[in-house]
Amino acid sequence: MTVRTPDPDSSWLGDDELELIRRRVPMLYVEAVPLRVDGEGRVEHIGTLLRADPTGVLTRTFVTGRVNYGEGVRDALMRHLEKDLGAMVFPQLPPSLTPFTIAEYSPFPGSPLHDDRQHAVALVYAVPVSGDCNPRQDALEVSWLTPKEALDPDLLDEMEGGRGALMRAAISHLGAYPRT
Repeated sequence: MTVRTPDPDSSWLGDDELELIRRRVPMLYVEAVPLRVDGEGRVEHIGTLLRADPTGVLTRTFVTGRVNYGEGVRDALMRHLEKDLGAMVFPQLPPSLTPFTIAEYSPFPGSPLHDDRQHAVALVYAVPVSGDCNPRQDALEVSWLTPKEALDPDLLDEMEGGRGALMRAAISHLGAYPRT
């Protein structure tokens, strides 16, 4: 009988394993739209991340990442917020982790939300943050936009994978449409 020490990070997949699974099974993700809110909870600014894709094209996106095997949604959100925005971000997750929307990304051309690598389903949250944001990992910068600035058509077109639609949905969900 062989006794093996359990892998301390058994949720991690190698690149080949991940590519194989992505071609066969939808992946579960969490996405967070970072917010700065005033004392009454009104949205003042919405955060976007500037990233370069593998070909060097700059795009805007939100905090996003996979939920690992055995990891809770709350833990995945906290991990990705810290990974992308820095350790001093201080997110304020709600007691109930009901997402404001669910986004389904398709690898097929012409899909409103797309990810060339995979079929993915993302639970999307609007998360107020109060600390300092210092982008980490592959995020080049964090930009804080007013809701009016966030609805600029050029910015919405810049958003990765069709996430401009998620920006509009977040602003609508939060009742943050600018008054004209």
